[in-house]
Amino acid sequence: MALATQSDGAVESAVPGAVSAQRMMAGLKTLAQWSKVATTPGEASSFAWLKQQLDEIGLKTRLISHDAYISIPGPARLVIGERTVPAITHAMSLSSPQGGLTGLLVDLGDGSPKAFAGREVAGRIVLVDGIASPAVAALASAAGAIGVVQISPHHLLHEMCISPIWGSPSTQTRAALPQVVAVTVSNDDGRALREGVSAGASEVTLYAEVDTGWRKTPLLVGDMPSSGKPGEPFILLSCHVDTWFQGVMDNGSANIAMLEVVRLCMEARRDWKRGLRICFWSGHSQGRYSGSAWYADNHWTELDARCAAHVNLDSPGGIGAQDLTRTGSAGGLYDIAAAAIAAETGQKLAGRRKARSADDSFPGVGIPSVFGSLSLQEPGEVKMRNDLGWWWHTEHDLIDKIDPDFLVRDTRVVLRVVLNLLTQSRLPLDYSAQISKLAQELEDLSGRLGGRFDLGETLEAAGSLADALVRLRRGGLDPATHDQVLMRLSRVLVPLDYTAGDRFVHDPALALSPWPVLDAIRRLASAPEGDEGRFAAVDAVRARNRLSHALREALSVARGSA
Repeated sequence: MALATQSDGAVESAVPGAVSAQRMMAGLKTLAQWSKVATTPGEASSFAWLKQQLDEIGLKTRLISHDAYISIPGPARLVIGERTVPAITHAMSLSSPQGGLTGLLVDLGDGSPKAFAGREVAGRIVLVDGIASPAVAALASAAGAIGVVQISPHHLLHEMCISPIWGSPSTQTRAALPQVVAVTVSNDDGRALREGVSAGASEVTLYAEVDTGWRKTPLLVGDMPSSGKPGEPFILLSCHVDTWFQGVMDNGSANIAMLEVVRLCMEARRDWKRGLRICFWSGHSQGRYSGSAWYADNHWTELDARCAAHVNLDSPGGIGAQDLTRTGSAGGLYDIAAAAIAAETGQKLAGRRKARSADDSFPGVGIPSVFGSLSLQEPGEVKMRNDLGWWWHTEHDLIDKIDPDFLVRDTRVVLRVVLNLLTQSRLPLDYSAQISKLAQELEDLSGRLGGRFDLGETLEAAGSLADALVRLRRGGLDPATHDQVLMRLSRVLVPLDYTAGDRFVHDPALALSPWPVLDAIRRLASAPEGDEGRFAAVDAVRARNRLSHALREALSVARGSA
């Protein structure tokens, strides 16, 4: 059935009914036959099948092969005394020496920076709660620990990549690779280890095999322009293919949902105002987003000139995944994401920031993004890394973890967003609420700083920009000019809000605060008077300069004078 769209690109009620559960579940059954660890034959078969689907839909496709730093965990175990404890190791962990790695266990509870502070862990193995993470591996490496034993929140052991480096390491970042042997044990085995530490020093030996190095990885690109006009803007729709085990929910369901979205968007192609680019990444699970990072680096100029927005999808349609309020959105895309979720579910998007995850490798370029993980479980008693289900990153992620109705629902949400981005006469990005929140924080900081630090000009620039964005939203520019203005604004505002400052590198795969440029001013607001405050003021002045300059640049763009 043909998709009906209104003149402004809004999706009419006929669209949701066009999404086919039967077609998607049949495709998912095909993908479910392959284990898709990066660089394995199963992953290659999956990429070949996805390429065939895009070719049949009518897209121009390219299957690229590029270098990536990939890490594939092998067997692992923990030995204490005469007892062998089942364990898994993790991507980017060090392998143990041939005879194992022996050391004393130090119990660090939740593994937070506070737990590490003041503890002597050099040359020892730390015992921490929770699913393995880059943050704990980085803390342990920096503290001189030789190993990490993670205690799973339950009996299942979850595969993870523990590198804090976003993408493949470089000469500048490779020193941040984990310098520890990392394993995970079950909650029962972890509890026994903890009791042993409480009773006295516990010596354990870790065995771990990890195959890490440079490999060729695939990257599938599909293109469909809206017209023959060269250099037109496009919308990027992406997800990763590589998985742990079969990975039917994470991320086979996203692969299938993307095919369905593309297929249905093609039926409305007569209404497109922008092109569509599809990317299927490898290196997400075993390379810490190496595929999307490579694409950002090697297609930076084209992305900067032409990419208007990025829609990413990860793990949709899981059984029990009833909550769509907590998905992430960069500020400029909040309105259309909220409208799509409300239309399909009646739920209200909570306004959660787009997280540093899910192949969002493009904030440095200045591309706003939306989603990643879309539908979530309600939080349960077991404290997971995220609320994607107890089977996440285990061998239990099979087709029985997919709810066909939820997969249809999630696909319809993404379809609404992508069609709006493709078909609205004016690019539906709006940064006014985002800048208003920035202005409010500047007001708060100004109050905390009192007379110690002047934010007056910066506040004035933020207020003027907020007003200019409201006027821009009301229209007046022709559509082509409007799109160029919004994309130029994105190139200023997205890096300012979602990076530490360098548009040409990838920040670590760790949490960043909103508007990281404000961190130096936040530190000054908390610093005591005296020398400490004077040191902090040096950084704060430079941060204020950078922020004020960017706001003036954005204001000039919004007013159309640049």
